[in-house]
Amino acid sequence: MKNLLVLLISLPFLLFVFGFSKSDTNNSIQSNQKIIEVGEEITYVVKYLTFEIGEIKLIVQKIEVDGNDTLYSAVAYINSYEGIPFVNLHQIYETKFDTKQISLYFKGSILADDTTFTKYVFNKNENIIHIIKGRERTNEIWTDSTVVYDRYYQDGLSLFYFARLRIGQEKKVNVPVFINEKHEKTYINFYNEVEDMDIDAVDYDISCVKLEGETEFRGIFGLTGYFEGWFSNDQYAVPIVAKMQVLIGSITLELKHWKKKGWMPPKYQD
Repeated sequence: MKNLLVLLISLPFLLFVFGFSKSDTNNSIQSNQKIIEVGEEITYVVKYLTFEIGEIKLIVQKIEVDGNDTLYSAVAYINSYEGIPFVNLHQIYETKFDTKQISLYFKGSILADDTTFTKYVFNKNENIIHIIKGRERTNEIWTDSTVVYDRYYQDGLSLFYFARLRIGQEKKVNVPVFINEKHEKTYINFYNEVEDMDIDAVDYDISCVKLEGETEFRGIFGLTGYFEGWFSNDQYAVPIVAKMQVLIGSITLELKHWKKKGWMPPKYQD
C-alpha cells in the first residue's frame, strides 16, 4: 500500500476566515486564541490493529515576509518501520500558506530509488494553480499544466494547521480542498466538550477536545472517509490521538514525542 497514514494530518477548511495574526515575537501563528510556534516538532506513532507500523513527524519550519504577505512553512515526514511486511512507505509533504490560511504552495514527494513528486503553486493574483509532476533524479517532467480556480483552496497538509487553530469551537464547516489535481471538499464537526484521552507517552489522562469529519476523496496520506481526532485542551491545540479509515483499514495515530519548550499535555480534571 503506497498511501497510508493520515490524520488529522489531513484536516480541513477555509473560506471560514477567522484570520491569523502575527505574534509580537514574529515566531508563531495565532488564531482563535490558539498558538502554533515555529520550531515545533511533534511525532506520532501509527498503529494498525496491535502493530506499530510507522511514524509521522510534523515540523513548523519558518515564517517569512514576501511583499505584503507573511508566509508560514511546514513539513511532514512519513515513514513506515523497517521489516513491516505490508507497508513500505517513505514520503515528505511540504506546505506554505499565508496569514488567512490560504494555500500558496504544496509539494508531495514519494521517496524511492526514483523519487517522484507532485507540486502545486497557487497564484492568487491570476487565480490559477500551476501543477507540476515529475522525477527528481532525472529532472523529468510529465505534467506541467494550469487550472483556473474561483475560490481559495487548502492543500492536504495546510488543512491540519487550519484545524488546530479552530479547535474547541462548536460548529460545522465544509472546506474546498485541491488534492489529486481535483477540486474536492472535506466536512468537519468541531466540538467544545472536554474529554479525556490516554496515551503511552504520559502516565495520566489528557484533557482534550474533539473533532470529526469525512472526506469525499482519497487524502494525501491514504485517508478514505471518516476520521476523528482529539487535541490538547489548551492554547496550543496539539493533536493527541487520531483515528481514521485508510486503504488498509482503520489506523490510530498517537502522540509519541514532542519538541515544544515548556509544554506538557494538560491533565484531565474530573
